[in-house]
Amino acid sequence: MITYNPATMTSLQLQKLLQGTIIPRPIALASTIDNLGRPNLSPFSFYNVFGTNPGVLVFSPVKRRSDHSFKDTCLNVKVIPEVVINAVTTDMVEQVNLAGCEFDRGVNEFLKAGLTPLSSELVRPFRVMESPVQFECSVKQVIETGKRGGAGNLVICEVLAVHISGSVLDGHGQPDPNKLDLAGRMGGDYYLRTTGKALFRIARAKDKFCIGVDALPEEVRMSSVLTGNDLGRLGGCEKMPEAPEIMDVIKSEIFNKWITRSESKRETFTGIVHNAARELIGRNEVYEALKLLVASARVEL
Repeated sequence: MITYNPATMTSLQLQKLLQGTIIPRPIALASTIDNLGRPNLSPFSFYNVFGTNPGVLVFSPVKRRSDHSFKDTCLNVKVIPEVVINAVTTDMVEQVNLAGCEFDRGVNEFLKAGLTPLSSELVRPFRVMESPVQFECSVKQVIETGKRGGAGNLVICEVLAVHISGSVLDGHGQPDPNKLDLAGRMGGDYYLRTTGKALFRIARAKDKFCIGVDALPEEVRMSSVLTGNDLGRLGGCEKMPEAPEIMDVIKSEIFNKWITRSESKRETFTGIVHNAARELIGRNEVYEALKLLVASARVEL
């Protein structure tokens, strides 16, 4: 491991390190207005949801390194404490990138980026018509984390209204990630498309009782075949196999064929069983894999 000390790094060096490792990050396309009513539009990837009662979103415009000044978005929400946070799809990400240019104060980024302003219902800043998800928010607080360039300004927003295009909802009225096709921010010039092969599903462990990885036999926990993700899925089972289930596995024809094929060598037999268990896990037959592994650990060769 290489250890970095932020105290000995420049702000830019630390930013590159953090942005390159805390990934992917959602992108907030924040729409604000100044005290003259001029619209501003800018993207921020220091952004996430931080509560649901009330709904709280937080994004952070950092201070400019050149002169330690506040960005227009931060200045705007301090005088007009309202913002619309628009989701960013892959179809509009190039335009959003353009909106992030350092234009002079008062320049309309809607025009510069070729995006369409849409009147909001509860706040003064415009929504972005091209975005399929728009959050109208009031700004409750702005917390400055430092005085120098690169310091964050946490803009704490309460969600007043959510607008979602019906085209991105599934049959149950819930957001469909493949239909949303949002863009995520990586490090440097890299982005992530949050759809297609990039998506995978994991059942929420917190919604049920789980046995945990520590309940697995040591031979399983120390396996050179099973991955950490495999162990995590096994530990997510709701119960350990019972004695009759284990005996059924031990008496099975395939189990005894594996014993014969391994010539009763423990290491060879374990490898065969653990590879078979990985295949079962890959087919989402996790409990069957657990039964097999527990039976393997208990059989004497």
